[in-house]
Amino acid sequence: MKEYISKRVHELYWEKDINCARTALLCLSELFEVPLAPQTIQSAAGLHGAGGYRAQCGLVEGTLMFIGIYLPLLGKTEDDVVAACYHFAEAFERAFGSLRCRELRPAGFSENDPPHLCESLTCQAIEFSYHYLSGTAGH
Repeated sequence: MKEYISKRVHELYWEKDINCARTALLCLSELFEVPLAPQTIQSAAGLHGAGGYRAQCGLVEGTLMFIGIYLPLLGKTEDDVVAACYHFAEAFERAFGSLRCRELRPAGFSENDPPHLCESLTCQAIEFSYHYLSGTAGH
């Protein structure tokens, strides 16, 4: 699974130039075998730190979107989804130190950045999200 995530993130970043939120959303949908509507992928276009503003991390946002898609498929209620989002955010913050792009990517976004600076963090976050959802989905 770790190798799959690493390969897929690299492909989505380098071959398709897809942002972190879309990458998280796509990887999780593939790992959990949940198809996504094209509008869902389109809706995540600006969710990489709020369009580069460096607000909430797109890796968190993509996962939160996936939680809202996935848990109802398991029969969970809207209240369950809200609670799962809260607990995921709490766990992500404990694991990575922040939910904010400006803290996870302290250099921000500039023209001088190497491409796909967050690739390693993306792989770690998607693996974390996968394990989190695998353990939480049955509750």
